[in-house]
Amino acid sequence: MTAPIVPAPENSVPTVALQAAIVADANGAPMTPTNIAHRGGPVNPTAAALVARFGAAVVRSEVTWGETTVFVTREALHGMVRWLHDEPSERYDYLVDVTAVEYRDADRPIEVVWHLRALAHRRFLRLKVELAKRATLSVPSIMDIYSGADWLERECYDMFGIRFEGHPDLRRLLMWETYKEGYPLRKDFPLRGRFSRAEQLKQALAADPEARYSMEELSIADAFDSLPDDMKRRLAERAERLDTSHVSDVGDEVGE
Repeated sequence: MTAPIVPAPENSVPTVALQAAIVADANGAPMTPTNIAHRGGPVNPTAAALVARFGAAVVRSEVTWGETTVFVTREALHGMVRWLHDEPSERYDYLVDVTAVEYRDADRPIEVVWHLRALAHRRFLRLKVELAKRATLSVPSIMDIYSGADWLERECYDMFGIRFEGHPDLRRLLMWETYKEGYPLRKDFPLRGRFSRAEQLKQALAADPEARYSMEELSIADAFDSLPDDMKRRLAERAERLDTSHVSDVGDEVGE
């Protein structure tokens, strides 16, 4: 069931229905609401604002347990998140999580999920992009908008195999870099893994745990030397960009 989209108010003040859904104590502090309907309810006004701004790129929206989810196209995702972050009337300044959902139904697409909060407006918004399982599993990275997306996107790639285009250092986070068994949270992943326990133990013992970290995370020269060549190249490029950015910031401070 898809909840209807209500028109967005002219200003950034929540609608009366949305204000009623924000429970507060005697001092005005927000509280966890109770007795929320499973389906339907007040729609986050940002949903209508996205329709007005991006039109057909908004596929549909729904409200589940009081939370608004907006399904959008893969191509429009990055521009939408940039607008939600920068637009003064929205100001979604906190990226809560980046994850994915795969259902047992083989024909149902994988959903890539972004949880956003606008702290000043007390708004929560869930964005979803649907990807066909047999298609290329990739979406735009939003790390250039939220730096905190770094490890969130890496974890999603590590567990589901979804690539985040534009991520400066997309590599495994929980599993080691040379892990060969696939993506553990995919529905086709065996509970015991794809290899025998003996082979799993052999690979685990042969792995260099320190090689999972960049030079920014651990200053261990031996660990850096054991990284694959392509990862060394990516880290070198990233370090060069950070150095350039640092020099630019220092120059701005001196100019002031």
